[in-house]
Amino acid sequence: MNAVWTIAKREVFSFFVSPIAYVVMTVWLLFFGIVFYILALVFAQQAGGGGEANLLTAFFGGTTLFYLPLLVFAPVMTMRLLAEERSSGTIEPLLTAPVSEVSVVLGKYLAALTFWTVLWTPTLSYVWLVARAGKNTVDWGAIGATYLGLFSVGVFYMAVGLFMSAVARNQIVAAMLTFLVLGGLFVIGLAGYANVGDDLRAVFEYLGLWTQMASFSKGIVDTRYLVYDASIAAAALFLSVRALASGRGS
Repeated sequence: MNAVWTIAKREVFSFFVSPIAYVVMTVWLLFFGIVFYILALVFAQQAGGGGEANLLTAFFGGTTLFYLPLLVFAPVMTMRLLAEERSSGTIEPLLTAPVSEVSVVLGKYLAALTFWTVLWTPTLSYVWLVARAGKNTVDWGAIGATYLGLFSVGVFYMAVGLFMSAVARNQIVAAMLTFLVLGGLFVIGLAGYANVGDDLRAVFEYLGLWTQMASFSKGIVDTRYLVYDASIAAAALFLSVRALASGRGS
């Protein structure tokens, strides 16, 4: 466990001393700040006011403006985890060090989840603004469920990105593979809105991030989605360990 924490701290430190981390954070905050501002204007202009809580529901997964950046930022955040080690030649010393593949993968994964959490933390200010300015009381249970959903998505997305970084030869390939996989799953989820049978619609909706976040943002904690995200993450981490083990043996 000490090896996991050591690798995680090293990775977090490398995140925040690299320019790309601050570029990602700046663009992330600017984009979602603009989205929140636009949605706030829309809800403010609606006849009769309406529910300020609906503003938060719309912001956290109610529009495509929420999902599309995730498909871009997740690959950028994870592409360097192992692919950079491979392209820079530092993967060999890492694999020959007295640490297991599991420790390396879990350390890198923990660092990615930390960065994911840091990115979402400033959005609490939007909740505070709505609570201060809104006429209606914010549903804190729904807010808690929303952030649980966001973390669950991060558990899923960061694991997939880590696996793609483990098998890719360089960072660009890792980012492209992660985008293709996550984008493909997102499109499959949208297929649930097509004219398909009820059984297929249920499967597509279960696989889709849109339905998942719509549920959590309304305060509905559906354990099926938690199990789905955790299962995909566990499979991706296992495959990442196997990919590292294969590299050690080669």
